[in-house]
Amino acid sequence: MSQDNVSIHGIWASRWVFILAATGSAVGLGNIWKFPYMAGVYGGGAFVLVYLICIALVGLPIMLAETVLGRRGRRSPVNTLRTLALQSGASARWSWAAIMGMIAALLILSFYSVVAGWSLDYIIGMGRGEFVGIDGEGAGARFGALTADPWRLGLWHTFFMLVTAFIIARGVVAGLERSLRIMMPLLFVLLIILLGYSLTTGHFMQGVEFLFHFDLASVPEGILAAMGHAFFTLSVGVGSIMVFGAYMPKKSSIGGTVITVALLDTAVALTAGLALFPIVFAAGLEPSAGPGLMFVTLPIAFGNIMLGQVFGLLFFVLVAVAAWSSAISMLEPAVAYWVERSGWSRVRITALVALVCWLVGLGTVLSFNLLADARFFVTDDAGWHLFKWTSEGGRTFFESVDYLTSRIMLPLGGLLFAVFAGWVLGRDVFRAELALRHPRLFPVVYCLLRYVAPLGVLVVFVTELSK
Repeated sequence: MSQDNVSIHGIWASRWVFILAATGSAVGLGNIWKFPYMAGVYGGGAFVLVYLICIALVGLPIMLAETVLGRRGRRSPVNTLRTLALQSGASARWSWAAIMGMIAALLILSFYSVVAGWSLDYIIGMGRGEFVGIDGEGAGARFGALTADPWRLGLWHTFFMLVTAFIIARGVVAGLERSLRIMMPLLFVLLIILLGYSLTTGHFMQGVEFLFHFDLASVPEGILAAMGHAFFTLSVGVGSIMVFGAYMPKKSSIGGTVITVALLDTAVALTAGLALFPIVFAAGLEPSAGPGLMFVTLPIAFGNIMLGQVFGLLFFVLVAVAAWSSAISMLEPAVAYWVERSGWSRVRITALVALVCWLVGLGTVLSFNLLADARFFVTDDAGWHLFKWTSEGGRTFFESVDYLTSRIMLPLGGLLFAVFAGWVLGRDVFRAELALRHPRLFPVVYCLLRYVAPLGVLVVFVTELSK
């Protein structure tokens, strides 16, 4: 296959569009609630430093590998790995790594769409003033009422998937590129507005102290957390970056572009923390992690401070934009593959793939209410059960899919992509495609890709499985 192959799906107008796309893929719900809280708990500035080191040693090499493979192949991740493997004299079965990544992306999107739908519901709630003066009991009851209503969850899940499918169906230029040119600047603007507002709360320095206190004693227990998040936050392991790399212009610098994406992803996470935690402290609340921060703690905070309704509305719009920018990257690999394989129109393929993803997502919708007692992988006095109706033990459908994707499929996918790029593709091919401005850096990058990054992912893999 020639290096000059052109993607049948289209090409980004510039490397900055790839930066917007890859940053949009990386920036998601986790950046807004998980990373800032982890920084606060695991040593502040010391954790951020360790995290950046982990990004450089684990996340960036794999992201470089995916981008190189994508641009070299100019096809969907599945066909890219198949073709490059045959060209390198290896087995076409390497394509199964991309197939696993494609399935993982769809599974993640199936429940991500449901959780993102919560933010859409809260946009309406904030706009109506439902959170003005609300207390902890009221906020908890409001969130509980949402998750207990399958029709309401299903409605928002459907709407979120329809918008995602509409963007993908329009194609690389008319759909992805145009939407990203709007969504990502909007995300940055909303973050800056919220940051500006947090400066007026009188608790900004308390937020800075929470995020950036330098506590070396907390770092050892946070190293694995930093390594794991460094891998997951860049959206590697599912083929999203690879398929976006397939649309990257030939003359664009892969190294500089990928570093820019990593820095933007980290900057968004830190800015989110600086914008949100002062608001939490201003309301006299303690910071929390996970959905509890976004859907219980922050609504209380916004409901009890000046102009909270306005900025609470802006916050949940920010959450929705971040979710959509990630969602389109999860749907694109499967759509690109089936367009290439079937020859059907992009619109028809998008509709079918989105429908399957939506149907799987109904399992997550029902996991919070009607099927809350349908548990998988249950261990009790009678032994081990693959499935059992019980209110205790095991995992719900949502928890099972989350476990399968985040702890098994993503790390395994990232490991296989790194091994393929470092050991199968060939040193000269990787060097030519990467085209570093400073050739002396290549041995360092190649060593990280072949040895350090795979070892790091293996550590994450084993650690996650043991939890």
